[in-house]
Amino acid sequence: MFNATHSLYQFGEFGLDPQARVLRKGREPVLLTPKAFDVLLLMVQNAGKTVSKDQLMESVWPNSFVEESNLTQTIFMVRRALDETSDRRYIMTVQGHGYRFVVPVTEESSVGAEAHVPIVSAPMSDGQSVLSSVPRKNSTWRKAAILGLIVGAFVLIAAPAFWRRHSTKAPAEQPGRITLAVLPFQNLTGDAGQEYFSDGLTEEMITQLGNLNPERLGVIARTSVMHYKDAHTPLDQIGRELNAQYVLEGSVRREQNRVRITAQLIQVRDQTHVWAREYDRQLDDLLGLEDDVAQEIAKEVRLTFDARREAGSQQAAQQESFEGYDLYLKGLYFFNKRTPGDLEEAIHYFQQAVAKAPPSARAYAGLAKGYAILSAYHDQPEAENMPKARAAAEQAIRIDPNSSEAHTALALVVQNYDWDWQTSEKEYRRAIELNPNDATAHHWYAEHLMWLGRFDEALEQSERAHELDPLSLIIAADNGAILYFSRKYDPSIEKLRSVLEMDPSFMRAHLLVAAYVEKGMFAEAMASNDSARATIGEGAYWTWNAYIHARAGQLTEARAAMERLNDINNKAPVDPMAFAQVYAGLGDKDEAVAWLGKAYARRSHGLTALKVDPEYDLLRGDPRFRDLLRRVGLE
Repeated sequence: MFNATHSLYQFGEFGLDPQARVLRKGREPVLLTPKAFDVLLLMVQNAGKTVSKDQLMESVWPNSFVEESNLTQTIFMVRRALDETSDRRYIMTVQGHGYRFVVPVTEESSVGAEAHVPIVSAPMSDGQSVLSSVPRKNSTWRKAAILGLIVGAFVLIAAPAFWRRHSTKAPAEQPGRITLAVLPFQNLTGDAGQEYFSDGLTEEMITQLGNLNPERLGVIARTSVMHYKDAHTPLDQIGRELNAQYVLEGSVRREQNRVRITAQLIQVRDQTHVWAREYDRQLDDLLGLEDDVAQEIAKEVRLTFDARREAGSQQAAQQESFEGYDLYLKGLYFFNKRTPGDLEEAIHYFQQAVAKAPPSARAYAGLAKGYAILSAYHDQPEAENMPKARAAAEQAIRIDPNSSEAHTALALVVQNYDWDWQTSEKEYRRAIELNPNDATAHHWYAEHLMWLGRFDEALEQSERAHELDPLSLIIAADNGAILYFSRKYDPSIEKLRSVLEMDPSFMRAHLLVAAYVEKGMFAEAMASNDSARATIGEGAYWTWNAYIHARAGQLTEARAAMERLNDINNKAPVDPMAFAQVYAGLGDKDEAVAWLGKAYARRSHGLTALKVDPEYDLLRGDPRFRDLLRRVGLE
């Protein structure tokens, strides 16, 4: 991608080595993903100049179907790697254009007299010539620089058109709509064990504000704002990365039976403080306090919101004890970690929360969601968890029929366990009607539409979820899944790769293996599966190992891998879908259908993919397969 040189770039306490592809702080290497390194190198090589977003996208993701959010996330990671703060800036965001590296850079070259050539001696304005910092005797370099400026000008003109041709359609912002980001509340208690409280307060404020007037006020979801926890990122940068006009930041200090919360609403455009308040309350009045803050924000940004929705929010707050709410916050803290152990811990706290009087709709909804997704993370039979999820969701709706979370949880249960697609869609639509700012409802509804093969609608819902939660990896990964199941393998590969560059252990993005197989890229599929082994576990690893060999026609290796899978199954039963997948890869229709029958008896959640999964294309003409599709409501 970049021309190899014998250069080492120095800036501040950092050194950037293009040959070794390493960033060092002093002598210590600093971890960077490959794309983050490419972005940083391009910025450093163009220090002092504004590098357009289109130029960065075309250089780092050439001929790829990726969204601008990938660049935003990558710039965010570079800034973190450089320990950037508001007092120590390396990268300046040039609003509406791109980014500029603003610290002095020295290029140390192995070419004798040209060593220690300063690329930029100080931060420059857009109008200042980059040539002023270069020795005048180097006329060749000057000519190259002039040519570079001409090319850069061409890129600025032509690249937007290129990006429009190679990007998905972004959701149109509604006229007059305001977007607000609630930044993670700082925990000033001095006790790390209270992080759940400040994090939970952040999420509850997001929920409260999201319900005020969804038609006029969009609120960024938790996943995205948590990227900025303890990051000291400049507010103008946060506003641009999240496309937010306002940010709410604050802190919480909890002592015995009292809590002190400070909050300030800031307009991003000029960083003016719209208001700042301090609240000192008894803990049992915390829910009423949240409602007060939400109403003040609505007033200050001149919203006219639905009084009925406001009254319902106050009533819900009055009907919940603080003790139950505190347990709910602990459950929420662990639920958001999304590991098998943390999900079980979350369920434990949600169970304690629902046992408190008066009963809490949000605690029951949290319990429902915990049970509903546990099997997918823990490889447990659906029959162990889904009935519990259903009971909790239905109880939440009985307590509060207007709980978006409860309707979303119930939708997932009837979709994955009952295969009742009509009821599931009705519940998703009801959840979105109740809270159009619920990113999870849009995200899960997109997945629902994907299973039904309604890919255009699925992408629309996925884009809406992304708008509400722009830094969410699970939303990005499932967007890649929609592309995969709609047979758009190239853009799917690019999307899933970009997620793994952000987090190599992100489990959902390892659907990349399947996309590689469908493209006939078996070596890449095997390498990707090998790299994911620690993340996906031995059962999934040997399933994919056998399937890749089978699709590649390497039958001896496939059956050897199948033996390893049998050994694992003998010790602890794996989902029958694993064997169905491998036999489908081997072309053994009878065995594939037989194992799908076992998966049906187990009510495996993987059956939701039967209508759209390319792995089962071999079986689509088989009457037994069509009967199975009918039984799961997907014919």
